[in-house]
Amino acid sequence: MNLSLYSAATGMEAQQLNLNTIANNLANVNTPGFKRSKIEFQDLLYQKPRASGTDSGGGNLIPTGIEVGNGSRVAATSKVFTQGQLTNTGEKLDLAVQGDGFFEVQRSDGTIGYTRDGSFKLNAQGQVVTVDGMPILSGFQAIPAGANVAISEDGQVTVQSSSGTQTFRLTLTRFANPAGLRSMGGNLYEETGASGTPESGNPGEQGFGRTIQGYIEASNVNIVEEMVALIVAQRAYEINSKSVQSSDEMLQNVANMKR
Repeated sequence: MNLSLYSAATGMEAQQLNLNTIANNLANVNTPGFKRSKIEFQDLLYQKPRASGTDSGGGNLIPTGIEVGNGSRVAATSKVFTQGQLTNTGEKLDLAVQGDGFFEVQRSDGTIGYTRDGSFKLNAQGQVVTVDGMPILSGFQAIPAGANVAISEDGQVTVQSSSGTQTFRLTLTRFANPAGLRSMGGNLYEETGASGTPESGNPGEQGFGRTIQGYIEASNVNIVEEMVALIVAQRAYEINSKSVQSSDEMLQNVANMKR
């Protein structure tokens, strides 16, 4: 059996998934709080017609054997939670996390999601919500219309309105393995068994990040790096397709052989 044909096919499939991942990163270059994904490859099982270390007779061991690979596969696409650049918006409810931590979001089905997107708004009831209208938890309280809101880096919120001054403090949530969170779309993540249980704390304390008012965290996608990765993926796909073509030509030569 011509293994090169099947090995090259697995390489093409893996590079197609690589291209899909890069394209998604580039598509979200302007998405607030977006974290780029990286793809991780593994080689497939090997055929071993002659295993190293086996006895060749007389107590002699084979120093090196024969191993024939069967191609590659995608093992994981993991999120890279490096800090994105902070962009000044001047909006009083825009809030960026500089460092470790997520905001808690109550989803429409009642479950809890987590986000780094701090583009917050007020709904008709004075609740702080996402752009999709989902309430932000993380210690937020209702804010009267027209109130002046000041948020310090340690999460202390001071609300001044015609009815007086109100203060409360925000909390952030972090995970032992944030790369294990499940991406839900809409700039939200969901807890999984791989991420670990959520841990809450105040901004600026015990390793939690700081809250920066009037800023949002931009995507951590580097366009230049992604374009270089795109070129590499394209060339790898092209080379694997050449291997398929060469394997096909070899099989054609065998089929055309005459006695």
